[in-house]
Amino acid sequence: MSLTSREWHLIARPTGEPAATDFALVVAQVPDPEPGQVLVRNDWMSVDPYMRGRMDDTESYIPPFRLGEPMDGGAVGTVIASRAESMPEGAVVRHFAGWREYAVLPSAAVERVDTELAPPQTYLGVLGSTGLTAYVGLMEIARMKPGDIVFVSGAAGAVGSAAGQIARLLGAERVIGSTGGPEKAARLVESYGFDAAIDYRRGGLPAQLAEAAPHGIDVYFDNVGGDHLQAAIGAMNRYGRIALCGAISQYNAPEPTPGPDNLALAIGKRLTLRGMIIGDHLDMGPLYVRQAAGWLRNGSLRADETVVDGIGNAVEAFQSLMRGGNMGKMLVHLTGR
Repeated sequence: MSLTSREWHLIARPTGEPAATDFALVVAQVPDPEPGQVLVRNDWMSVDPYMRGRMDDTESYIPPFRLGEPMDGGAVGTVIASRAESMPEGAVVRHFAGWREYAVLPSAAVERVDTELAPPQTYLGVLGSTGLTAYVGLMEIARMKPGDIVFVSGAAGAVGSAAGQIARLLGAERVIGSTGGPEKAARLVESYGFDAAIDYRRGGLPAQLAEAAPHGIDVYFDNVGGDHLQAAIGAMNRYGRIALCGAISQYNAPEPTPGPDNLALAIGKRLTLRGMIIGDHLDMGPLYVRQAAGWLRNGSLRADETVVDGIGNAVEAFQSLMRGGNMGKMLVHLTGR
C-alpha cells in the first residue's frame, strides 16, 4: 500500500498567541505496518487547550512538541491495514497520533471503541479524557457532595460543560457557570441545566458571582485561573474545595502572570486547592464510561461539539478554541482530504 499523509509540524515556538506561521502542513510517505502494527486512517482529531503549553520549550507533565516533527494528540480512526491479530481491519480505535491523516502504530498503542454505544468522536469528548477530567475533578479532587453549590469556569467548553452537567447529576444543589458572551451564557442555562450563568465579558466578576451564589460556593472547578480563581476564593464557603484543572487565561501570556492577591483567605476559610492531571486517574475510566454512557442514552448528559472540517483547518480550529470560539468539544473531522 502506497499512501501519503498530510501532517502538521510545529516549526517555531510561539510568543503569545500562536500564529499560522508557527506551523507547517507537510506531506509525508506512510510506511506499511510491520508485524504487531496497524495502519489507522484518522477520522476525527481533538484540539485542546493543554496543547498550547506543549508549544513552549518547557518541561511539564507531558513533553513539548518537537520542532520540525509531527505534532500529536487524541484521535479516533479506522484500522485499514493490520499485522496484529488482536486488532482487525475495520476496527474503530482511539489513540494519540492526531494532527495527521494516517498513522502507523503498535497495536498496544490503540484502543478499540464501541461505536454501538456512542458515535466514534464521542470518545474524544464526554466518553474520553474530557468527560473523565470533569468527573475526576468533581469526585476525586474536589470531593463534591450532594447539596454542594458548584461554580465552573470555562463552562461552555468541553470540560466545563461536562463538569456542570455532571455536578447536577451527582446532586449539586446549585450549579453556576462562567463563560464569555450572552449567547453562551444563555446556552448554559437552557441546554446544559446550569442554574445561573455569568458573562465575564460584562466585567464585575466578583459581583456577578455574589449575585449568582448569594450563599457562597462549596466547590470551584477551575479551567481559567487568573481573575476567576481570585473571585472564587472570595466567594468560597468555609472548608470549600477547588479543583485546579486549567488556566486558559494565562496560556498565551508571554510573561508569568501574577496569582490571586486574596490567597490568604484560604487560611481562614480552611480551603483546599488541589491540582490535577487526568493521567493520574485513568483507573477511574471504566467506571466513568459505564455511568456516562447511561446518562447519554437517557439524555441527561449532552455532548455538544464544534466541528471543523479537514486537516488543513486544524490550526485554525486550535486558534479558535483558544479564543473561545467553541461550544462543547472542539473537533476536526478529517474529511476534506
